[in-house]
Amino acid sequence: MGVIEHKFEIITEDSFKKSDGMKILELSLLTNDIKSTVEFYTSILNFEVLEMSEVKVVFRVGESKLRFELSAQSIKPKYHFAFNIPYNQIDEARKWLSDRIKLIETEDGQVTHFENWNAKAVYFYDNNENIVEFIVRKDLNNDSNTIFSTTSLISINEVGLVVDSPLQIAEKILQKTGIDFFEKGPKREDFAALGNDEGLFVISNDKRNWYPTQDRAEIFPVSVKIQHKHLVFDLDFNY
Repeated sequence: MGVIEHKFEIITEDSFKKSDGMKILELSLLTNDIKSTVEFYTSILNFEVLEMSEVKVVFRVGESKLRFELSAQSIKPKYHFAFNIPYNQIDEARKWLSDRIKLIETEDGQVTHFENWNAKAVYFYDNNENIVEFIVRKDLNNDSNTIFSTTSLISINEVGLVVDSPLQIAEKILQKTGIDFFEKGPKREDFAALGNDEGLFVISNDKRNWYPTQDRAEIFPVSVKIQHKHLVFDLDFNY
């Protein structure tokens, strides 16, 4: 079962953007190849590097930070996560990405429609074979008039968590943070979503595949710093 450790701090009006929902401030993952991760995210996706050493790299993703830390060479961690972009730029994002990397095709083509979530997404693999997603959510009302680029990314929007008991872990997160189940669902024994349109935990057991691939969801360590209302929480899973 995933293990949660947490700490929180009260943050002042001057130090955060007011939001009643969940926002993902930082996501920390593992990779067994820091060098190729830096190459992929800087040369292909043009991400800005905030910190870098032989054992870690931190990228800016809009209002969020994406961190990769070095794992043992024998371990090849694989994750699923999503970046939020302006709703009206999904076609621009698809073109921008397809000029740089092969996209994952779905039954909808290169742009997948989620009617229940009022969202659309495009998917691709990074150098670590993580399933990465650019997602737009109509209910956020965040259209942009600028030309799409890396600077159009708003934040990290989804974090895939793989644990033995998704509902049990979701309930623990709710108890510790006050973040409730996503009103648009789902809420099942094997798969649940917790949060809101601004930020989601997508929680699966390891018996499922990550959509839209045949890749099995695997249990690896994940650390997330989130904001909920006026509190910041550091949550660690699977350590």
